[in-house]
Amino acid sequence: MSNATKVTLSNPSRLYKALACLVLALIALQYILSGGLDTRPIEGLFSTNGTRYPEHSPRHHQRGLIIYGAETVQTYPTVIVNHTSTTIVSPLVVGLHDVNNATKFDTNTTKFIPPLNKIIFNSTLQQRCPLIPPNLVGPLAILKNPPEMSVLETRLKDVNQGGRGNPKNCASRHRVAIIIPYRNRYEHLVTFLYNLHPVLLRQQIDYQIFVVEQEGTGQFNRAMLMNVGSVEALKERQFDCFIFHDVDLLPEDDRNLYTCPEQPRHMSVAVDKFRYRLPYADLFGGVSAMSREHFQMVNGFSNAFWGWGGEDDDMANRIKARGLYISRYPANIARYKMLSHQKEKANPKRYEVLRSGEKRFTTDGLKNLRYELIDKKKFKLYTWLLVRLAPMKKKS
Repeated sequence: MSNATKVTLSNPSRLYKALACLVLALIALQYILSGGLDTRPIEGLFSTNGTRYPEHSPRHHQRGLIIYGAETVQTYPTVIVNHTSTTIVSPLVVGLHDVNNATKFDTNTTKFIPPLNKIIFNSTLQQRCPLIPPNLVGPLAILKNPPEMSVLETRLKDVNQGGRGNPKNCASRHRVAIIIPYRNRYEHLVTFLYNLHPVLLRQQIDYQIFVVEQEGTGQFNRAMLMNVGSVEALKERQFDCFIFHDVDLLPEDDRNLYTCPEQPRHMSVAVDKFRYRLPYADLFGGVSAMSREHFQMVNGFSNAFWGWGGEDDDMANRIKARGLYISRYPANIARYKMLSHQKEKANPKRYEVLRSGEKRFTTDGLKNLRYELIDKKKFKLYTWLLVRLAPMKKKS
């Protein structure tokens, strides 16, 4: 008997290991040949538009995350399931392990991880809403003669207390806080709610409308009210983005989606008052949308603009200073009708404040916001906040 034969027979464990390796190699080869393994380079697995994609695309996502084919990886709620109910606790990013849509269970934290494109609600898997809402109608007729608020509340049955709406048959892709700086415009507010709620419901977003009213008769500070609205909204829940909305602007097309943008989005591109033309390239006033992260990155709006004008141009400067850019939908979709109202008194020092804005970007805004919440009520069609604004402290 040869030495080689003796070695093999004297070490049977090596033989078994060799046979096991051979079997595994054959299984792997069969898996590859059957198409079970994608042998493309890693960059080929993901869409090339995963980081920056035109906002009007149906494949757009607010944070530019990786896209699996036509689907975007999104932040899902972590859920804890007991015998009777399902409780949403915190966000959890679903990653590469969900490529095969397999439901996972984390034994360390007792959390079920929903499969890609599905969320657990009330112990059942619920499909995410489609990227393009199916019930949009396009151009809209603006309704300027709303019924009384009490009648309107009974008609809008799908709106929940506090002005909250969400789709019934699918899980929304966007959690949006709509913030309205407000004072002495009740007729406009009723008309606004009459027109906007049906649009938002058709768009299948999870939203809540916050009306932030400035107390007293002093100079109006629109930007500061929007800062307050963002802070108070986040006390309710973690919204993905904010839409800052003048109460006298009504959308004329429901394809102008009130969703969370990848880049700060100026929404009121074409207003009838300006003959449906954009007055200038850096305009960011009227209606605008920003993700929560971007709004915090730029430190919110400046608190220094008392009276009409200047705060939106300052925000445009903040956006550019942080390496972001203003995005827009096409003008034939981003159309708005402006309700007639008395012109506000302009701030005579707005240009002076605007010129010195860059020095205050990091200190003037959310970081030095001072206000008193006097009252808060959740009416049927909106959440109302009455606030007293405090001027910025001057440096000694």
